[in-house]
Amino acid sequence: MCALFSFKRKTPNIVESPPPPVVGQGAGMRVPEYLTKPYFIVASVEMGNTTTKCILTGTNLETGRTYIINKTVSMSRDVRPPKPGEEVFGETLVGTPISRESVTELVRDTLLQCHKEAKLSVKEDLDFVVRSTGVVAAMDKPEQVGDFVIALANGCLEAGVPPKKMTPPMSKENLPPKLREFSFADKLTFCGTVAGVSPPIGSSGVEMVANEMEGELAMAGIKEGAKWTPVDFRNPCVSIDFGTTLDGRITSDVSPDDPYPFAKTIGNFCGLAGAIPDAIIRGTGKVKEGTGTALDLFGDKSIKSSLSLKKTKTVSEYEERIHDLIDIRIVPPDRTRFGKVPVCADLAMESGIAMIGCDCGKDFSGEEDLKTIGAEIYKKHGIGIMTQVIDHVCAGMALRLVDVANEKGLILPNTSIGFTGRAAISGFKPTYIMNGIEERGFFEDPYKHVIFVDDGLARGAALMGRCMCSLGKPNDPIGGVRGGPCIMSRRMKIGK
Repeated sequence: MCALFSFKRKTPNIVESPPPPVVGQGAGMRVPEYLTKPYFIVASVEMGNTTTKCILTGTNLETGRTYIINKTVSMSRDVRPPKPGEEVFGETLVGTPISRESVTELVRDTLLQCHKEAKLSVKEDLDFVVRSTGVVAAMDKPEQVGDFVIALANGCLEAGVPPKKMTPPMSKENLPPKLREFSFADKLTFCGTVAGVSPPIGSSGVEMVANEMEGELAMAGIKEGAKWTPVDFRNPCVSIDFGTTLDGRITSDVSPDDPYPFAKTIGNFCGLAGAIPDAIIRGTGKVKEGTGTALDLFGDKSIKSSLSLKKTKTVSEYEERIHDLIDIRIVPPDRTRFGKVPVCADLAMESGIAMIGCDCGKDFSGEEDLKTIGAEIYKKHGIGIMTQVIDHVCAGMALRLVDVANEKGLILPNTSIGFTGRAAISGFKPTYIMNGIEERGFFEDPYKHVIFVDDGLARGAALMGRCMCSLGKPNDPIGGVRGGPCIMSRRMKIGK
């Protein structure tokens, strides 16, 4: 028995969303802690290609820990069709048409339902709202995402969210009384950096990838999630969000005594992620034609394992065939789309930012080939082999992205790597990814550098709200560099 334990492998650091603690109020009554203690409650409103979510998070301002209060999820494919006279504003990755009005209504209804389920008031209990979207496939330019975010904002306004809860406060006095004690807004100026990272903006002032905000939120969310683990997930770091589309960031190292303490964004991820296993699954006929997803069949729960989970020859052969179709590399400067996502690859190259993309064919031209392989796997081997193939394919995509970053010299000995999104954290994918990172030898102990976080965008929204309101925890900082001190004193000097 002792010999077995001595050879047992570690399990990946997987952060799952904990519910808020409850406290007793006498006579056996127990109520959620957020009703009795100072909590910063944020609604993350996300409309993606697969799901539309409103996730309510509550951050205990005494401890800095963030909890999921409630989550309302609907399928984006179920958005109502545009009515006569409405302009079709765009479409999801699978071709579901949407108008500004239909987005507004979907967001409004989802936001109200989420608060109703949590028995909270939009006007009285909610402190902040952050909106984001991954629906970028039908857009021509990255800046068009701003128009979509306006449609999301209209939905929030129709749900009764005051405009002041969607923008940074002008001063500490503009914050609700319950927050003022924990805010440093009288000492700091919010200068656009979230979680100690400056956003990547080209010399022309435009964003270089359409889902830039999702990448920012995912990075911030993984940093928040790391607070539940022993991993110090501060700069330099790599954050990868494997939703239906791919987003994420790579941040620079910063000297612990640099007077400008913010990391720079030196890399971006873009293109396809969960859309690839979705296409494979649609070949089985077990999900809706055209709009079915791997989420419908397998869910989004991760499975921890200390086993090596070696793959069979059959799984390896199918994985290799699929990866032959997948294109992962630095996006060439002449591309204006990669994996259907609008990009400014030329600006990225001019700015020295590594834009790492994932595609299948060119702008998903290999989708039908994926469906054909999926049909073959299911017909010959069944759903069990299909599950293994998809987990290995997604893990291989994640590792190829990391390999490209490493080839560009962006993986340092003190880098931390974080993953979020269903196509990276569900099933056995975290174990396969960890096995691959161990084999690559980037770190002496990769389990001190790599984490997997669920609800990354919602956690990032909570952290973005805290940054905008200067609700920091100097004794447990998120900004700064791995192993370094809090950067508040240097931020105060910059503000002066």
